[in-house]
Amino acid sequence: MNSVFDEMYEKYHQDVFQFLFYMVNHKETAEDLVQEVYIRVLKSYHRFEGKSTEKTWLFSIARNVAIDHFRKQKNWKERIMDKFDWSKQQIQSQDLLPEEMTVQSEELQVIYKALTTCTVDQKAVIILRYIQERSIVETALTLGWTESKVKTTQHRALKSLRKQLENIDGEEGV
Repeated sequence: MNSVFDEMYEKYHQDVFQFLFYMVNHKETAEDLVQEVYIRVLKSYHRFEGKSTEKTWLFSIARNVAIDHFRKQKNWKERIMDKFDWSKQQIQSQDLLPEEMTVQSEELQVIYKALTTCTVDQKAVIILRYIQERSIVETALTLGWTESKVKTTQHRALKSLRKQLENIDGEEGV
């Protein structure tokens, strides 16, 4: 089990971190949640039946960990908006992550802000589809949904993001 776990960790931990970072918009919280994901993997690997890929199973666990995290917080959207310093958010790491290269860009900060208004499901779909570049089929497998539900959720998420971005543009024009 240890070699399988080590291999899985090495292969996917960066993707799991990125997924959770985009979900919670906070490096330390994402790191804590990654640890929780792998604790759950260790505790439940014996129940993994191979009906999906390990990656799909792992991301399903990551999504559930994120949902549990949000459930534990009161008014998590307001907390993030109040405590998240959009102008100073930086990720310090030895490995250069995609978000590290662009987190300072104004456009990305606006998108982060707009993402906080999405539901957890919408956020998960946007992250998997557009940030992790998963197909609709892969996203459906990861989330345990039908392709139709992924498409519908994606449509609603994009509509919500578009509305938020238009509101932000309107505020800047005033």
